[in-house]
Amino acid sequence: QVQLVESGGGSVQSGGSLTLSCAASGSTYFRNTMAWFRQVPGKEREGVAANSGGAGTTYADSVKGRFTISRDNAKDKLYLNMNSLKPDDTAIYYCAAAPFMYTNVLAADRYNYWGQGTQVTVSS
Repeated sequence: QVQLVESGGGSVQSGGSLTLSCAASGSTYFRNTMAWFRQVPGKEREGVAANSGGAGTTYADSVKGRFTISRDNAKDKLYLNMNSLKPDDTAIYYCAAAPFMYTNVLAADRYNYWGQGTQVTVSS
């Protein structure tokens, strides 16, 4: 019932910035909560940031102070502004959606809808 399409990935040097976008469509019930995850080969998908009507904004400790999640409901878009990027931020970044949530918003198994992913590469 929900489609998500990420864009904005690319290559950047350490210390640089990128902004990712996620265009959402479909049932608003199933995308009340939206989040960004990332994954590198051989590792589990990691919650990066989430926005929920119940929990507000939530960030992984590794990105606090550097990343900002925001959403424009009028445009059905979710954004992730990434600053002071580090090589260990390199990953495929995914947009995800779920119904209303107020806890465990960075747990990947809470989300049923995912975008195709966009690659972010940070070089030193």
